[in-house]
Amino acid sequence: MSPAAGSVADATGNWVDTLAPAWARPYLRLARLDRPIGSWLLLLPCWWSAALAAIAAHQTIPNLSHVALFFAGAFAMRGAGCTWNDIVDRDLDRSVERTRSRPIPSGQVSVLQAAFFLALQALVGFAVLMLFNRFTVALGIASLAIVLIYPFMKRITYWPQIVLGLAFSWGALMGWAAAFGRLDVPALLLYAGAIAWVIGYDTIYAHQDREDDAMIGIKSTALLFGERTRAMLALFYGLAAVLVGAAGFSAGGGIVFALFLLGFAAHLAWQIVRLDIHDADRCLALFKSDRDAGLILFVGLLLDAVLKRFV
Repeated sequence: MSPAAGSVADATGNWVDTLAPAWARPYLRLARLDRPIGSWLLLLPCWWSAALAAIAAHQTIPNLSHVALFFAGAFAMRGAGCTWNDIVDRDLDRSVERTRSRPIPSGQVSVLQAAFFLALQALVGFAVLMLFNRFTVALGIASLAIVLIYPFMKRITYWPQIVLGLAFSWGALMGWAAAFGRLDVPALLLYAGAIAWVIGYDTIYAHQDREDDAMIGIKSTALLFGERTRAMLALFYGLAAVLVGAAGFSAGGGIVFALFLLGFAAHLAWQIVRLDIHDADRCLALFKSDRDAGLILFVGLLLDAVLKRFV
């Protein structure tokens, strides 16, 4: 299938290209609704945390209103974050093959139009946030500081993935805070494990742009690790599994959680085995598969909470 006019290089053939009105497509691409994988990766730690809280509270299922609100909030705030990133990175994006067709560098949307769209998405996210308790509202607002500085980190350090991890893992705190109005050790362990997971999968993602990034002076763990990427992924993915396991067991998780944790770890190990840092298409496919890894873990937490009421 030939790319639709204005489509992003790694997001052709999606519903935005084929079904959305022409006037809306650039804005939907700014929000990355043509590539929802990032929204899923932002959402999943929220759902993990909500299910973890259900286990700790001896509830059969997580609070379903929280689950729905996290879904809406993750898509709104991921879109806002990506729009902010595109505004800040517009000159860099023109120099990278994969990103030069994005709406701002390609001229489909002006910076002012993007700024208004950013404000609209942020208002939606804020409206969702206000439906939680005060502690969770304050916690959500605090995350904005990390979101604001993230686009600048790739200019400063070879570890921008750490800052992305801090931002994309914030939901691991939010689900617990929404349930209890505070933070406890299991939530903090889950947050740390999610950060390690993000560093791993975003390193895989960054290998797509490794050569362009090196030419224009952009830093990433993909460039830092290079041929040592497999070993470093084993370190961070292993750390993710251990920390998430510690979170689950400290909250009262049992054998069902343990079995699905093994499935999560096996999926991460499969990624390491399959990785070829010189094959951009494979890197993208492995990165996208992290949604499946995250869903495996969520189902395990959910089933553990459910079955504890009947066993």
